[in-house]
Amino acid sequence: MSFNTFGHMFRVTTWGESHGPALGATVDGCPPGIALDETYIQTFMDQRKPGTSRFTTQRREADEVRILSGVFEGRTTGTPIQLMIENTDQRSKDYGDIATSFRPGHADVTYHMKYGLRDYRGGGRSSARETAARVAAGGVARAVLASMVPDLVITGMMVQMGPHAIDRGRADLAQVSQNPFWCPDAIMAAEWATYLDDLRKAHDSVGALIEVVAQGVPAGLGAPIYAKLDTDLAAAMMSINAVKGVEIGEGMAAAALTGRENADEMRMGAGTPTYLSNHAGGILGGISTGQDVVVRFAVKPTSSILTPRQTVNVAGEEVDLVTKGRHDPCVGIRAVPVAEAMMACVLLDHLLLDRGQTGGLRGHIGS
Repeated sequence: MSFNTFGHMFRVTTWGESHGPALGATVDGCPPGIALDETYIQTFMDQRKPGTSRFTTQRREADEVRILSGVFEGRTTGTPIQLMIENTDQRSKDYGDIATSFRPGHADVTYHMKYGLRDYRGGGRSSARETAARVAAGGVARAVLASMVPDLVITGMMVQMGPHAIDRGRADLAQVSQNPFWCPDAIMAAEWATYLDDLRKAHDSVGALIEVVAQGVPAGLGAPIYAKLDTDLAAAMMSINAVKGVEIGEGMAAAALTGRENADEMRMGAGTPTYLSNHAGGILGGISTGQDVVVRFAVKPTSSILTPRQTVNVAGEEVDLVTKGRHDPCVGIRAVPVAEAMMACVLLDHLLLDRGQTGGLRGHIGS
C-alpha cells in the first residue's frame, strides 16, 4: 500500500493498524532547535482519545505517545521524529463475524477488491484509529508554529450534528472546551446530548459538520496553481476518515451569492489592507490574505451500528450483518482534534515552503 505520506517540506508518514500492537507517525522536515517533549504532544492526544464521555466509543486507550527519535535534550535535532502509540485495548473477537462479510458503508469491500485481502479487525488501516498518529504529528507541527508564529491560534469546533446546527448569534469560542461536543453554542450542546442519547438507544448514528479556524495566519502562504493553500487544506481534511465534503470560507453557499455580495471589499489599514468581510475564508488565488483561514467539512454517520444491514460476503452470498464492537455514535466529535492537527501540519508545511521560496519577503502596499 503506497501513499501513506503527506506534505511537501514538513512530511508526515503514518503507519500501523487499529488492532495491531502499535501505530504512529514519522515526521520529517521538522526544523531543529524546537522545544518538544512527550508531555506537550500528549495534551493534544488526550483531546482525541476514546472513552472520554458517553458520547464516544468506550474503547479504553491511553493513547500515550512515545518519541523514539529526532529529539535530544528536549529539542528537535532536524532529523526524522518517530512517534509511537501502543494499542492496549483491542477486542479483535468482536470482528469475527465480518471476516468474510463486508460492512455496508465501510472500506471492507474496496480494500478486498483492490488488494485481495484485508485486516478485518476494526478495519485495520482504514480505521479512524489511524488519526491518533495524525494528532501526534500535529503536536509536533504546533510546537514549531508556536516558535515561528506565536500569535497563530487554531480552533476546531462542531457546528452541526445531523440536522441540528448551532445558532451563530450565540456562538462563543470559550464554550468549545466546556462540553464534550466542541460546540460553541451552549444551548445547542445540551440539545445534542439528548439527541445523541436517543440515537444510541436506537442503535443508530449521525453525521456532523466540523469547522476549524486558524487566526493569525501570515499573509502570503501558498502558491498559485498546483500548490494552493486551499488545495492542500482541502486534500488534508478530505483524507480524514469518514469525511465526504470540504469547503473553504463561504464554500458551497457562495453559489447562491452575487458578485457584489461575495467579493471581500477592502480599506487601507495600518500598512496593510483591512477586509470588510471574509467570504474567501482567508485565501485568495491559493494564497493566504492574513485573515482567519476557515475550513469546514462534513463527516458521514458512523457505519458500524447494531442494526442489521443488508450486504454480501466473499462467496457472493446475500446476508444480513450486525456490526459488533465499540463505536462512536457520532464520529464527528473526535474528528475535531484531528482537524486541528491537519490544519497545523498544512500551515507549517506552507510556512516552510514560503520561507524557502521567498525568504519571507513581501510586496509593499501604501506609502
